[in-house]
Amino acid sequence: MPEIELDAAATDPAPRTSGLGRVLITVYLILALAATLRAIYQIVSKFDEAPLAYSLSLVSGVVYIVATVALLKRTGVWRTVAWVTLIFEFAGVLIVGTLSFTHPGLFAHPSVWSWFGAGYLLVPLVLPVLGMIWLHRTRDGRARLAGTEAVR
Repeated sequence: MPEIELDAAATDPAPRTSGLGRVLITVYLILALAATLRAIYQIVSKFDEAPLAYSLSLVSGVVYIVATVALLKRTGVWRTVAWVTLIFEFAGVLIVGTLSFTHPGLFAHPSVWSWFGAGYLLVPLVLPVLGMIWLHRTRDGRARLAGTEAVR
């Protein structure tokens, strides 16, 4: 029987700029810019009012920037960076979200992750979960083709 050749494009991971990938990266970019620029403004103009909240907002903004770049690259070490940033981000939202309810005095002014990201329509809570699902689904183009190896 003749060998079936798989086209190189068919074995590559799904394009990062189509479908869910495009939406995910766009939302990450918007959130990265919004969180970072807002935090810089708050730190420069009124840091003494809420140093913890504004510092956490800057940390989240930097994490979103790194996550955006890692999701765009999505191969090799960047894939690991993407996983680390998404897990860090999700843990941050859960920890800060919980603390904002149990210790509201710490967050007299909201951060991006306060109240589980309620000030950002809960996007900070949902986005890392969607990112991890997307990374898992696109982990290896060859894994999706597992039953279509060359027939001999």
